[in-house]
Amino acid sequence: MSTDVQPRIALLIDADNAPAEMIDEILNELSKLGVINIRRAYGNWTKSGLKNWENKLLEYALRPMQQYDYSKRKNATDMAMTVDAMELLYTEQPDAFGIVSSDADFTPLVMHLRAKGAVVYGFGMAQTPKPFVNACSRFLYLEALDSNEADAEENREAKERNPSTGGAANMGDTSKSLPTKAEPTPRAALPAMDIPPAPSVAIPVVAPTAQVAGVRQSTQQLRQDTRLMNLLRDAVKVMQDEQGWALIGSIGKQISNKASFDPRNYGYASISKLMAATQAFDMKDEATSRVAVRIKRAAKAGAASGK
Repeated sequence: MSTDVQPRIALLIDADNAPAEMIDEILNELSKLGVINIRRAYGNWTKSGLKNWENKLLEYALRPMQQYDYSKRKNATDMAMTVDAMELLYTEQPDAFGIVSSDADFTPLVMHLRAKGAVVYGFGMAQTPKPFVNACSRFLYLEALDSNEADAEENREAKERNPSTGGAANMGDTSKSLPTKAEPTPRAALPAMDIPPAPSVAIPVVAPTAQVAGVRQSTQQLRQDTRLMNLLRDAVKVMQDEQGWALIGSIGKQISNKASFDPRNYGYASISKLMAATQAFDMKDEATSRVAVRIKRAAKAGAASGK
């Protein structure tokens, strides 16, 4: 009989600031990390705005925690969640908390929970303030779960693999692996009219902030995200061997100990795919459990020295 004990997770939902339709994805995500043995949703359930939650409470065994508003234009849900989280921390002592909200008021709570040794998984919408995002052990934008960008990419890559070998397509040469795209309808096939060319519009390059959470970022966008690139490069430098190679697994652990990070917030299913997309790292042993990366300039220096 297996003696493995899964981490116990307490899920606390700010129903006033969380969409009911995303609860299935949230539970799927947390179920990968442990057993969700405490499930509570907080709100003033007399409000019509929480009507969408009613069926979800029954379907997923979420315990509704009633909290009336003590004053107009302000709810007391945040305080009720905070009080319960503190009580659970010292009584039930769960290994981790799942906090579902887009409210920065929970930042001090998250910092306290982590200081006491609990892991905190945050879930929120795109407008979630950065202090709350950064305070969590890991924060995942709900748009990233809902967009299915990562799953779509996995499906595309699965089709590109050679069925006889099962190997991943060479990321450096995609000319043979990319699916054939349908040709655009020629101008002649359109109704006869003089259609002027679309005006040139400058598209600003933005870092993967809350406004673009879950949307796949291009190589240019990733490279211009200074915080992300420094985070990845620093992790490689800390975990690299004498030749500059660092295992992907060790990089992920190092980053998670340093900052709240999930590659799906950038539109990539895994950290290895994200790092490959930056084109700032060389990779070896891809599609294996020993996949490793190194900074490209380190690779050039190694080649120059004969390593």
